[in-house]
Amino acid sequence: MAKQTHKRQRKKGNLILTLVLIAAIAVFCFAAYHLYNIYAEYKKGTDEYHQIEQIAVTEREPDSTISPEPDTADTAASNNTAEPTPPIRVDFDALKKINEDVVGWIYIEALDDVSYPVVQGKDNETYLHTTFEKKKNSAGSIFIDCKNSRDFSDCNTLVYGHNMKNGSMFGQLKKFIRNQETYEKSKYFWILTPEKNYRYEIISAYTTQVDSDTYTLFQEPSDAFQRYLETIKSKSEISTDATALTSKDRVVTLSTCTGSDSDRLVVQGKQVNAEAVS
Repeated sequence: MAKQTHKRQRKKGNLILTLVLIAAIAVFCFAAYHLYNIYAEYKKGTDEYHQIEQIAVTEREPDSTISPEPDTADTAASNNTAEPTPPIRVDFDALKKINEDVVGWIYIEALDDVSYPVVQGKDNETYLHTTFEKKKNSAGSIFIDCKNSRDFSDCNTLVYGHNMKNGSMFGQLKKFIRNQETYEKSKYFWILTPEKNYRYEIISAYTTQVDSDTYTLFQEPSDAFQRYLETIKSKSEISTDATALTSKDRVVTLSTCTGSDSDRLVVQGKQVNAEAVS
């Protein structure tokens, strides 16, 4: 009798283990399927932007110089350096045939493959999960704040992009605060527009709260903007070569998520050159 009871208990135990194993396999398969779908969507987004880049972007050697506009001439003279031309040319006519919301193209010198069209929607939700070709995708688009001027003439222009796990979009921005060598590789990024090519020098990189003063919009120079500049420079988690900032400077704030709903990572640069597109 005891032997039969032992057999029943062993069978029951084996059944429980089998059910646990089946459940574990099911969870694993579901997780693997979900992960596959995520990365398949990432690939679709990445492939789309690579195709757009092939259509609209031509690389060129930065072997010539540009003449700074009057409002940046003093800065260039004080640095005593000639600014190179943008490393790429962008066909905005081709881009506008795909999406008329295009306002520019961003190129970050220190980060491989951070070269994307920039759009502006009617609100800040439109392009969160909509690509440049207006397809639904978690990669979304790189876009400027809907309240900013389209020509990057505001004192502070906010540029948003997702922190994608495969490193696409603004997924590489975190390298600036994780490794000082990223900044040392190059402290410049470009915003190319149909009318002008803008070059920016990185002045600060740090994490901040989603509702912090970092996201304050300034359309005109002011004492408040001067205080803002001093504040953001002091927040930097990396050492920069940024010289004194003035309220006449124009800043671009690159912003991405960190994995926390309350925090964001920002890289900010001041405009050091503006070249009219010929």
